[in-house]
Amino acid sequence: MATAKETGQHARMRELVDLIAEHNYNYYTLDKPTISDKQWDELYDELVQLEQETGLILPDSPTQRVGGDILKGFEPHRHLARLWSLDKAQDNEDLLAWNARVIKAIADYNTKNPDVVPLPEPSYVIELKFDGLTLNLTYDGGNLVQASTRGNGVVGEGILAQVKTIRSIPFTIPFTDGLIEVQGEGIMNLSVLEAYNVTAAEPLKNARNAAAGALRNQNPRITAERKLSAFFYNVGYADGVSFENHEQLLQFLRDNRFKVNPYAAYCSTIEEVQAELERVAAGRSEHDFLIDGAVVKLTDMRTREALGYTDKFPRWAVAFKFEAEETTTILESVSWEVGRTGKITPVARVEAVDLAGVTVQNCTLNNMGDIERKNLKFALGTHVFIRRSNDVIPEILGKVDEEPGGEIVTPTQCPSCGTELELRGAHLFCNNKLGCKPQTIGRITHFSSRDAMDIESFSIMTAEQLFDDCGVRDPADLYALTYEQLIGLERFGDRKAKKLLEALDKSKDRDLAAFLFALGIPNTGKATTKMLADHYGSLSAIREATVEELVGLPDVGGIVAESINSYFRDPVAANSIDRMLALGVKAEAERQAPVRTDSIFSGKTVVLTGTLSTMSRDEAAKKLEVLGAKISGSVSKKTDFVIAGESAGSKLTKARDLGVTVIEDEAELQRLLGE
Repeated sequence: MATAKETGQHARMRELVDLIAEHNYNYYTLDKPTISDKQWDELYDELVQLEQETGLILPDSPTQRVGGDILKGFEPHRHLARLWSLDKAQDNEDLLAWNARVIKAIADYNTKNPDVVPLPEPSYVIELKFDGLTLNLTYDGGNLVQASTRGNGVVGEGILAQVKTIRSIPFTIPFTDGLIEVQGEGIMNLSVLEAYNVTAAEPLKNARNAAAGALRNQNPRITAERKLSAFFYNVGYADGVSFENHEQLLQFLRDNRFKVNPYAAYCSTIEEVQAELERVAAGRSEHDFLIDGAVVKLTDMRTREALGYTDKFPRWAVAFKFEAEETTTILESVSWEVGRTGKITPVARVEAVDLAGVTVQNCTLNNMGDIERKNLKFALGTHVFIRRSNDVIPEILGKVDEEPGGEIVTPTQCPSCGTELELRGAHLFCNNKLGCKPQTIGRITHFSSRDAMDIESFSIMTAEQLFDDCGVRDPADLYALTYEQLIGLERFGDRKAKKLLEALDKSKDRDLAAFLFALGIPNTGKATTKMLADHYGSLSAIREATVEELVGLPDVGGIVAESINSYFRDPVAANSIDRMLALGVKAEAERQAPVRTDSIFSGKTVVLTGTLSTMSRDEAAKKLEVLGAKISGSVSKKTDFVIAGESAGSKLTKARDLGVTVIEDEAELQRLLGE
């Protein structure tokens, strides 16, 4: 039992933690300090003294921001809601094309849904596009429980220890009603970078890399030394809270003590958006942080929900890229790299130069025709113009002067396997599909990736080892691997060998769309392969499809149709598919249950809110759709049922106010679902 002294110490510690958090919020988030540095230090020192005396450290103590022990690695974190990329508009023409798609989508929705309140005319908000590292923070009951990188949008890397060092990020927030995820950007202010470099043994080259490197450093003490900051702009997942418009979302973030950048411009027309983007671009250098563009979003949340997403992007937002920055540097060398399709791509190595906040050393050269058009054939060792538009690899624009340099020689043989190259259109190809190592490694790594066959724990290193030591030359060879082959490999013990074989066996059940994507058919992506699977319903039907049939499908032009048709008539690809089917790969289309028309939910609008204990909301939604329900994200007079799990918030309140039928008993829900 605690003594009176210990009780008093614990109470004072709680008081100090809350007091310091308040002052941190005023200083780091609001930029309005309320006490002097000396006074802050006195409070902090008193807290440290009490922690040493009592041996107790409260979970949200500011002493935890200094960074702890070196971590052994990053644990994967599966986001509660997917983090999407943004489609890009490089100029006003792209912006107007995006806006035209938005207007058409709104009109189509209103035409197809005459019985619901029409979506309003589009209105827009413009925000700055920060150039740092995306952060995803998870709060449960108001407490920060996880922080992660974006990763692939579905799974990121847990970086909670690193994020805790950012003083503007709250450990606790006022919203305690449920589980939420908020997204933002970890940044290093330019003034902080400049100050850091004055005393740094190894100066940092730019603010973006400094922030990303700090947050992905396994030593949180190094993260703390960088004195990072963060801006927040989105609530990706929310239990018990919803918003009618973007302004409400930003206010929710501010109310919960997140640092929100003060700039947000609201516009009624696309012409106003264009004018505002010009002003933002002109003032980009005035900020104490890097921006590489601006983000244009629709403000109305119901419209966002109705427009939805493509495979990669929300349809209701677009990133407007500022005009690229250019500079000159020396072209040092050109190497030729082999991709998984056999295409040979030139990559230029240039003398390192800082450009748009990034140190550039590699640049894009598409093909030999591109090299000749830009007068680069004799440019080795000479000065060249380069441009960066926030691309991963910048672009070489051309030579600075007319003086010739060293010659860029077009290869006639594959730089990897020595096979004679074939010119197809503008590109060179190596046709040695089964014997060219980079092709095989790339093809097998893609085949095994999460969106493809999802072979757990498979990596490019695994592919290289299986190529070298087990003669794996084709994805089909993976399914012929044996325990005896694997157990003899370096770094392959009993557990790892069995785990890989289990993952391979599990992947045999992947559906047809995933299998088609895994094949890596040229000029096709996930959207196209899913459309093929849905339209044809079987692998055999797709293999027999003619070019004429394929051209008639949505978003399939002549080039894509030829690619699909040619792929399935390639003897090597055909043999690989036949072998995989013989080895147990199913490649079957997902069976869509017929929609019921005789259930209590048939033709009814249903809203799900809160957390269900027996199934996820996605699972519940799919079951309801099979019973004929229309799933909606917002409650209105047109709503027929609201299914409310734990921590249901404003949607439940609104449903009761409107007199909508509410189902709160999960046993009753399961009965109605026929379970």
